[in-house]
Amino acid sequence: MIETASGLILRTRPLTESSLIVQWLTPDFGRLATAAKGARRPKSPFLGKLDLFYEADFTFSRSRRSDLHTLREVRLREAHPTLRQDLGYLRQAAWCARLIEQVTETETPLPGLFELMRGLLAHIPGQPPQAQTILAFELKLLEELGLKPDLTRSHLSPGARQIVNNLLARDWPGISRLRLSETQTAEVRQFLHGFLIYHLGRIPSGRAHALGCG
Repeated sequence: MIETASGLILRTRPLTESSLIVQWLTPDFGRLATAAKGARRPKSPFLGKLDLFYEADFTFSRSRRSDLHTLREVRLREAHPTLRQDLGYLRQAAWCARLIEQVTETETPLPGLFELMRGLLAHIPGQPPQAQTILAFELKLLEELGLKPDLTRSHLSPGARQIVNNLLARDWPGISRLRLSETQTAEVRQFLHGFLIYHLGRIPSGRAHALGCG
């Protein structure tokens, strides 16, 4: 049975000398893994359509034996070329993709997280990489998962609490206009690091680079 979906590519990796495994984030199927057979061949119909953070419509045949399905056709919608103009942009997008992979199960509908990641990818290249972009993403992701921090039980300073509330409430353009001091950034960063560790057990590598502090 052939099914249709729209999604963002979170990760690709070789399957064979000629094929790729493509990890998608979709609103209706959640995280979905597909095998793109022949994608690494020079004349593949997938050529130029499968790369990190590409957004596309695609069809796939569902496997009856595993969670790896067969990719059939891909129609590219958005390649996000400006993400590749700055290593900082890619570091931020990659960290958020790895975080989503860790906190989600395969094939569980994730419309909220899909729109969150989609909005982030459109926002990142609009200004130099900012730490508040990552902090806001982490907070919004936690809220989407039902794990929003209870600030009344935290040890954050009043100023840092206000920053957290603003990061949660504002849209991406509003978040980019926030002016955080180094002290506030460090305080919120450390608070969220501990919160993520507590709820997830561990966090993926790359957070320091994404925040611009490593």
